[in-house]
Amino acid sequence: MTPKRAGWIAGAAAAVLVAAGGITYAVAGDDGGSRVPAADSADAGFARDMSVHHQQAVEMSYIVRDRTDDEEVRRLAYDIAQTQANQRGMMIGWLDLWALPKVSSDPPMTWMGMGDAPLAGEGSLMPGMATDAEMKKLGTLDGKQAEVYYLQLMTEHHKGGVHMAKGCVERCTVGVEKRLAQGMVESQESEIRLMADLLAERGAKPRT
Repeated sequence: MTPKRAGWIAGAAAAVLVAAGGITYAVAGDDGGSRVPAADSADAGFARDMSVHHQQAVEMSYIVRDRTDDEEVRRLAYDIAQTQANQRGMMIGWLDLWALPKVSSDPPMTWMGMGDAPLAGEGSLMPGMATDAEMKKLGTLDGKQAEVYYLQLMTEHHKGGVHMAKGCVERCTVGVEKRLAQGMVESQESEIRLMADLLAERGAKPRT
């Protein structure tokens, strides 16, 4: 792996450290600790929706690790799975701390004014999320085909995640959550660039 690529993947590890420190700040009452967000706030909406978004990325990453022997793709998938599982735990933890529900009767993305956005298909609840059919297809592929399809799906997934995270940076009021969202933007944009290189090496391109 080149130093440049190692640096990109290291960004994901750094995001984990930011997230790990974040829960300490929240418990200690860091800038948002004394102001519990409302159930319909951007803070709560982002925590709920991004938890669901992250969970699919974790599932997708573990699927591809079983479908390829390519160490670079397996390492990237593992880093994404670990980072996003950690961040998901953080956001669910905040909802618990705030005594707010982890689900809402409002459509996903309502906190961003996108509750009526059309869905890409069954299973794709938010921007960038894969459909149930796409997830099923990923589980049928092997080797290079699995790598390319995963990188394409995850590129779209990251683009949707970056869009959501930027929405939190603009709308959320709890400082530690805004910082986590900004970290997501930076690490996922780096991984998008890395995945473009990995796709090019395999004679492929992002789907969008």
